[in-house]
This record gives sequence, C-alpha cells and structure tokens, in this order.
Amino acid sequence: MNSAVLQTPAAPATPDLAAIKLRQQATWASGDYAVVGTTLQLVGELLAEACDVLAGERVLDVAAGNGNVTLAAARRFARVTSTDYAPTLLAKGRLRAEAEGLAVHFQTADVEALPFADGSFDAVLSTFGCMFAPDHARTASEMLRVTRSGGRIGMANWTPDGFVGRMFKTIGKHLPPPAGLQSPALWGTEAHLQALFGADASDIQVQRRHFKFRYASAAHWLRIFRDFYGPTHKAFAALDDNGQQALAQDLEALLGSLNIAGPDSLVVPSEYLEIVITKR
Repeated sequence: MNSAVLQTPAAPATPDLAAIKLRQQATWASGDYAVVGTTLQLVGELLAEACDVLAGERVLDVAAGNGNVTLAAARRFARVTSTDYAPTLLAKGRLRAEAEGLAVHFQTADVEALPFADGSFDAVLSTFGCMFAPDHARTASEMLRVTRSGGRIGMANWTPDGFVGRMFKTIGKHLPPPAGLQSPALWGTEAHLQALFGADASDIQVQRRHFKFRYASAAHWLRIFRDFYGPTHKAFAALDDNGQQALAQDLEALLGSLNIAGPDSLVVPSEYLEIVITKR
C-alpha cells in the first residue's frame, strides 16, 4: 500500500497571539505614528457625528493611537477615556488634548482585555485601531461587553480592496505575515462584522467612505511612511537593501496607479467602512 495514502494532513498553523501582540506593540511604538495619524483627523470627526456623540456621554476610544476620535468626542463635551496598549501613542494624544484644553482620561489598556466593568460606556469608538488586534473575536467581545445595552460601537476600518488594504498586501508579498493570523482587512468587510457583532446587535449601519491621502509625490509619501508609520517602518527595517528597493518600487507603483492628482502632486483615495453598531 502506498504510504502516502496513510499520511495525515498537517494541521493548520496556530499563531502565537501573545508573541504577535508583543511584536505589534513594538511596531506601533516605532517611528512616530502621530505624523501620519494627525492627517486622519477628519475620519474621527465624521465617526463622532455618525455615532451622534452627545455631551456628557461616557465614551471609550480603544486602540486610540494619537487620539483622533478621542479629540472629536471630547470636542462634543463627552466624558472620554482614551486607551491604547502603546503608552508612547497615548502621550501624543494627551499633548493634543492639553493644547486644546480638553478634559480626557488617558489609560494604557489592551482592547482584548479592557479593564472596565460591563456596560461602562455609552459609546465605544475606534478609528483604524481595533482592526489590528490579533484576536478578532476577543476584541469584538470586549468592545461589546463594556458597551451598555442600547449603546453604540463606532469604527472606521480600512477595506481589503482600498488603498491601505492593497498596501498591506504589497508589504505581505515581501514580508509575509505570521501563518494562521486573520487579516486586519477582514474588519473592512460586512460579512466579518456581521459574524463578530451580529448576534449582539439590534442594528448595524455601514457606510463606505474614502479618505484621501494628500502628499507632494509618491516619493514624499514613501519617505513619510517609511520613517514614521510603524508597519512600513518595521517592514523596511526587516529587509536587506535589495528587498527594500523592491518594496519601495512596488509601493510607488501602487501609489501611481491610484493617484488622481496628476503628475505634479499625489492624492490617493483609500476606501474604508464607517460602522455604527447598536448593542441589544
């Protein structure tokens, strides 16, 4: 008998989520995310409006980065708690809040293990943050747990086919992600959102929007993201000279294919989902 018939297929790889999270923390703490993050402030303002954030409401920003939706909610006189697992990013948000005289509580916290009681918040928000947590189901469960019944969960998540989704696919060709890890871009699909939140939601509203990255040129974008945006900063650092050159060429080609500004500038629309979930 052919011994190959008796061979058991190899089990799919099980990622070490704890180790992955430690690497992610180092990634997001590298460079200076705020240089890129502040350009996305419009997304936070739009999400605060979509979630109808009211004065006096208890609002939690998870994976807050440098605080775009934190500031948006605080500008609407909500009582905001801003959290991230990277203290260096929270420090940037704190400086921004202090500069505007906004009262915000900043606290280091992991979206997969939030240190808050059940139903503590009227609204739980995230702009391009929670989608990068490695354990999707646990992240959604924690966001739901700390939201009161009838409260809202609001997110802005990049889609797989938009520019940022394609950017990560391009990086993945040169530096593959850990085996077995769910793609962050799944958070930008309605089917995945339904699977994560549908059983506990009375309503899920999704709107497709586009954020326009505006830079002087593809080379300018590449310099900023290579120096300051954690994932691209770390990707380039992990490659040798030839690998870095190849990744740079592929990213510039992607930018060129999506640029709507003509040869003298760079404007690249990137699709994202604006999501408002009402908890049962």
